[in-house]
Amino acid sequence: MIKRIFLVTLLGTFLVGCKVKQKVTYSKRKTETVRNIPKKTAPKTTVDDGGLYPMPEDTGRFIRMEFSSVQDYINTFSEVAQLEMKAYGIPASITLAQGLLESGFGKGELARKTNNHFGIKCHTGWQGDYDFHDDDAKGECFRKYNHPMYSYRDHSIFLTKRSRYAFLFDYKNTDYKKWAYGLRKAGYATDKRYPQKLISLIEQHGLANFDKAIAKAEYGKRKEVVVAEKRVVTTKTNAVHVVKAGDTLYSISRRYSVSVDDLKRWNYMYSDTISVGQKLTVETEKFN
Repeated sequence: MIKRIFLVTLLGTFLVGCKVKQKVTYSKRKTETVRNIPKKTAPKTTVDDGGLYPMPEDTGRFIRMEFSSVQDYINTFSEVAQLEMKAYGIPASITLAQGLLESGFGKGELARKTNNHFGIKCHTGWQGDYDFHDDDAKGECFRKYNHPMYSYRDHSIFLTKRSRYAFLFDYKNTDYKKWAYGLRKAGYATDKRYPQKLISLIEQHGLANFDKAIAKAEYGKRKEVVVAEKRVVTTKTNAVHVVKAGDTLYSISRRYSVSVDDLKRWNYMYSDTISVGQKLTVETEKFN
């Protein structure tokens, strides 16, 4: 009898134990569909900058930097911004101001998890590392770097290699105000007050001083080729063209390398209608 009670008790314990070990299920994490996700490869950090500022080799290890204040951030990256100005011509003040603003002086969520200090999105052609962050839309693709210095270099390349920013390099590299408004005009940021924010940071922290030293040494300045002008003397003469069948004002203007408007003005014409046998005065230039 005791044996039967023991066996029943043991069997009951076993069954209870089986019931406790139920299968645990986990809810699937909701994922965002992101288009144009680049292929992850090693970041390309070797760039031709004329040998002015070679980048150190990427070790592949993610380095997170901490900044205690705005001034600490400026002290850390002011020399980097100046070296980038030497190599690429972008004002150091603009680079620093953008870095401060876009990264929240290194304390922003995107900067902390990606070392992306300029808010540069993946864009077509990016083959480096990346991460997702909510910006203009949810779960957008942003570039990721193992060290903030690579972010500074990529910022220089980003501005110099895209045609929509080309006009910026016609400005003096000490004119930070034109650069600030030019960046907004080129579409770097959607914030309408983006230029004012950059200018405020530059003037509040004296960032323009970093431009002056580099500009004085004539680094980052687009060299202008001076070509001696040869004086050319021209004299104007009048030719007479007799309209033939098939002639049009356009064909006549092409023949004499003048404009249709000039032909009409020289001949007091108010329409494009001409007739066979009509004589048209054409002003031509003779080079001496």
